[in-house]
Amino acid sequence: MDSSYVPGEIERKWQERWEATRLYQVKDDDPRPKRYELTMFPYPSGDLHIGHWYAMAPSDAHARYMRMRGFNVLHPMGFDAFGLPAENAAIKRGIHPYVWTMDNIQRMRGQLRSMGSMYDWSREVVACLPEYYKWTQWFFLKFYQSGLAYKAKAPVNWCPSCQTVLANEQVLPDGTCERCGTTATHKEMEQWFFRITRYAEELLNYDGLEWSERLRTIQTNWIGKSVGAEISFRLEREVSGVKDLKVFTTRPDTVFGVTFVVVAPEHPIVPHLTTPERQAEVAEYVSNTRQLTDIQRQSTEKEKTGVFTGSYVVNQLNGDRVPIWISDYVLVSYGTGVVMGVPAHDARDFEFAKKYGLEIKVVIAPPDWPGDELEAAYIGPGRMVNSGQFNGLDNEQGFEAICESMEKNGAGKRTISYRIRDWLVSRQRYWGAPIPIVYCEHCGIVPVPEEKLPVLLPPDAEFKPTGESPLKGVASFVSTTCPRCGHPAQRETDTMDTFMCSNWYYLRYTSPGYDKGPFAPEKVKKWMPVDLYTGGIEHAVLHLLYSRFFIKALRDMGLVEFGEPFIRMYNQGLIIRGKHKMSKSRGNVVAPDQYVSQFGADTVRAYLMFIGPWDQGGDWNDSGLAGVNRWLARVWNLVDSGYRSTTVDAASEARIRRATHKTIKRVTQDLDAFRFNTMIARLMELTNELGEVQRAGNISGGEWKSAVECLLLMMAPSAPHLAEELWEKQGGDYSVHNQRWPEWEEELTREDEITMVVQVNGKLRDRISVSQSVSEGEAREMALSSARVRQYVDGKQIRRVIYVPGKLINVVV
Repeated sequence: MDSSYVPGEIERKWQERWEATRLYQVKDDDPRPKRYELTMFPYPSGDLHIGHWYAMAPSDAHARYMRMRGFNVLHPMGFDAFGLPAENAAIKRGIHPYVWTMDNIQRMRGQLRSMGSMYDWSREVVACLPEYYKWTQWFFLKFYQSGLAYKAKAPVNWCPSCQTVLANEQVLPDGTCERCGTTATHKEMEQWFFRITRYAEELLNYDGLEWSERLRTIQTNWIGKSVGAEISFRLEREVSGVKDLKVFTTRPDTVFGVTFVVVAPEHPIVPHLTTPERQAEVAEYVSNTRQLTDIQRQSTEKEKTGVFTGSYVVNQLNGDRVPIWISDYVLVSYGTGVVMGVPAHDARDFEFAKKYGLEIKVVIAPPDWPGDELEAAYIGPGRMVNSGQFNGLDNEQGFEAICESMEKNGAGKRTISYRIRDWLVSRQRYWGAPIPIVYCEHCGIVPVPEEKLPVLLPPDAEFKPTGESPLKGVASFVSTTCPRCGHPAQRETDTMDTFMCSNWYYLRYTSPGYDKGPFAPEKVKKWMPVDLYTGGIEHAVLHLLYSRFFIKALRDMGLVEFGEPFIRMYNQGLIIRGKHKMSKSRGNVVAPDQYVSQFGADTVRAYLMFIGPWDQGGDWNDSGLAGVNRWLARVWNLVDSGYRSTTVDAASEARIRRATHKTIKRVTQDLDAFRFNTMIARLMELTNELGEVQRAGNISGGEWKSAVECLLLMMAPSAPHLAEELWEKQGGDYSVHNQRWPEWEEELTREDEITMVVQVNGKLRDRISVSQSVSEGEAREMALSSARVRQYVDGKQIRRVIYVPGKLINVVV
């Protein structure tokens, strides 16, 4: 490192001055157009790791860039402070979750400040403080009053280790708890739910959103819309007042092929369907099923099992007597909790029928089918057979014809079903916002009056996991009076899912000190929706889906005027080390503080942007960090050592002017497209060109000053401290971050640019401007970062890229 470049001193100096002058304090009445750029607020887990920096440093650079482009940029920060990790850590360490959480927040604030980010700390929100969760509770009451919050007994996912309920979204594909890795089980409990299913159809509409195809696909698949029919199978004998079983199917055209019906083991009708001689076997099967998660039950690798109940239904379309079974592959939460078994045309049903010797009846003929037994289920299209009056129809025609017939005779109807379930928000843990509900023997469920909020967490709870809420053991909390009649009553002792807190934090940033509501309506109207939201793709079906539902519900309550919280969503990739995901067990976690002390925050920031495409992540390497530090030292020496013109060469001046303007254009385009790595590369190239000019001394002092100023302005978003210090040395007005972003002259950038065609699977998807000297790697990266191209490649496997120099790139997916 050059001795004259001492990043620690420079960075402390400017962080103190930025804070003293309130450089980044955002004014609501600023006449510039608003721009709301938000990074997902972190969980206060103890220390910022390099993954936090990777999410935050590039997003901070982009926010700085937009500020220099003339926008009034809101780029706030806070802490998602409730949740299981704090409680578990507190149990392990023997301290209160509040103490552990607030200590972590204090430490993380300092680390975030050391990054040199432009957060407006006057707008900070902390989700575990009463002044915040008062309004989280207020929103719960609004959902309850609007019929969107309800309590019901239901089988739920249960983590034996965390001793709490898990939402479906919090159980990983392998059936384990996302927090601790313990295998989740099932338990039947009274729980609070939000009716997210009421918004299922609207949540499938992404109009106006700049979201990747991958992200939209993840949400779409989770919502799981299915178009089909609900068919009634008449029970052979009426049980408990029920005359028929209703089945949802996407294949009504196969109804003549039904040879068995399967009911979810935990369906409340199962005990009534079970005949005496089958009771023991059925009871044992139901008990075993409760030990499995929904994901485990639906695994394609799991062997299909089941038990006959002893009862039958009648297929009303052909009069067939059909046995009723139970099997764990049927979920009570999906459709009606009952499915029809059509083994000839469903692989899962075929496996089940083969195992238990059930009839396999072909009703959709495969091509050239001779009429013999099938060796496997046929799920393709075909001509209908063994289907009564519908024989000979194409099965797609049969779909409509059978639906019409069922609707005429009352045997069924067309309908739509969704995979998504209502959001379970109850948690049997201490460290969360208490649910503001009271139970009264006289009045039933009574919401806490708004003027009595917040319902405070008692500080003296025994918060160790027991399977029941720790709040149950605090008599002073539980015992209360009914707000309606004044009789003795009891408080709800469950707390809310932590995602309830993150549903609305971005609204609070607009008016954090407001005390007449969760937000000032005029401030939300000014700032919302968020223009750019950045964070991990892993939140696609948790936070992002819940927040969209939340805003749509608030809109329908008349609390906001918009229906989507985040216009543009950008998901960053993952930082790894030694080709492995960072983890404490591997010993490859990168703690940024040591590198900041050694190289400075600007070096760490710039290296994270240079390491690779932001949406793809990169492999941390100390030597790469040192390389970026050497570049910053060269920039320092370039400016600090001054310039002496020995002779003025018109050709050299023209060359450096063109190089500067080309760099401005390309860096601008890179920042607009989040190509931080190529942005840094272009700044390095300009640094090298200026170094050659400095050694030659062959341009005028004015031309040199102009080029250096442009370099510093372009470096300001990524290396804010160094740019500020050198800007001051150049005699520039405070602050470099208040300057306008440099503009380029198009004429000076055209000389060596060509237009290249970008195809995906041979179809034209975009045209991009590139340098004639562009390398294959640069051309490929520019093509793959094009918004138009990304629509067709996101979430898909790129098999190869065909490059024809100077003409086209064809991406084969």
